[in-house]
Amino acid sequence: MQEKMVKDIMSKRVLTIDSSLTVQDASKMMKDANVGSIIVMEKNVVVGILTEKDIVRRIVSEGKTISTPVKEVMSSPLIVISPNDTVKALANLMRLRGVHKIVVTQEQLLVGIVTISDLTGACGLGPDSETSAICTELFKRRSKANL
Repeated sequence: MQEKMVKDIMSKRVLTIDSSLTVQDASKMMKDANVGSIIVMEKNVVVGILTEKDIVRRIVSEGKTISTPVKEVMSSPLIVISPNDTVKALANLMRLRGVHKIVVTQEQLLVGIVTISDLTGACGLGPDSETSAICTELFKRRSKANL
């Protein structure tokens, strides 16, 4: 059986925002799209990601205003993966870097995003017990973070 690839589980529709726009702009776009993150672009190049966690930790808790440019509070540099990498490599990268979202790029172009939900959904797709064990560990970590 062939191993699952990142391109098999990634979301190709990715919400993006220009780095000069504000956290309020990003928050509204994220709310309207019902997503927990937005990819930050500068001259059509991916430069970062802004997540709900970033908004809480870098805006709300620090008393910054919602008019702060996303470039000032985004997470950067990005952790990226190729669409041709394996789901096992993705799971390991998420575990090692402690992240729940990874941007998918090909030849430095944005082609998708994979979230921990995408990954945990894919964990039941194959017999690879090592990948399943990593997914279980990530899911437990996610559950603890949401408490």
